[in-house]
Amino acid sequence: MNSNSMSVLISDAEIKAYENDGAILIKNLLTPDEVSDLREGIEANISNPSSRAKVASDENDPGWFLEDFCTWQENPAYQRIIFKSKISEVAAKLMRSEQVRLYHDHMLVKKSGTKQRTPWHQDQPYYNIGGKQNVSFWIPVDPVPLEWTLEFVAGSHQENWYLPRTFLKKEAKWFPEGSLKEPPDIESNQDKYRILSWELEPGDAVAFHMLTLHTGAGAKMLRRVFSVRFLGDDIRHVPRTWETSPEFPGLSAELSAGVPMEHKLFPLAWPVKLT
Repeated sequence: MNSNSMSVLISDAEIKAYENDGAILIKNLLTPDEVSDLREGIEANISNPSSRAKVASDENDPGWFLEDFCTWQENPAYQRIIFKSKISEVAAKLMRSEQVRLYHDHMLVKKSGTKQRTPWHQDQPYYNIGGKQNVSFWIPVDPVPLEWTLEFVAGSHQENWYLPRTFLKKEAKWFPEGSLKEPPDIESNQDKYRILSWELEPGDAVAFHMLTLHTGAGAKMLRRVFSVRFLGDDIRHVPRTWETSPEFPGLSAELSAGVPMEHKLFPLAWPVKLT
């Protein structure tokens, strides 16, 4: 039986917390077998990165931060997690959406000793989508202590869009300089914000909205993470005149502005089609 067909236990309180805070911890989202499968998938991805892969740490960093995007079609383990685990049904419940489409997968690996922090940012301004029904899952296959976990500003998904910049050089490659507000200086004013962070074990996940401000620490120990983003009923295509992150080359010629993301790159993950 496809595990997506089984009832998923996620409480009304968790759904409400997601709506209010923009980020929640979900314990034991994946089974031990699924974690093992996902770990093998990540290792296969590391060994054979795509042309979209990039090193997000600078040359002076004693560690190494590798990212790769949109490799699910070549990675059977990623496919099983996306389409055969309970994750897509959880996404539907969190978004209160009738349907769930895959947006993209994202692998993030920080080797032991990586100092590179991910600055405070929102994800959605880097993308080619508009709408509010969305969710990202951040799923480590290694233990993540509080010192090296993600941090979120509770409720920030209900506020402004902030100017996205490149993480290393701080360049405004997406929206033009000055067209959006700069993210607030959260590091210097943490007492003004309710910061959410959690210790995670393999199988746990953080679910967060694509507009929730968040940051990531370096890693004293190896930290391998699979992230997957899902779209709900109200999401529409918003073509950009610049290269999005990730980029979907040629999509604007095949998908008009303002229409749902009904395209082979973004297959339905929920409800499951029985074959």
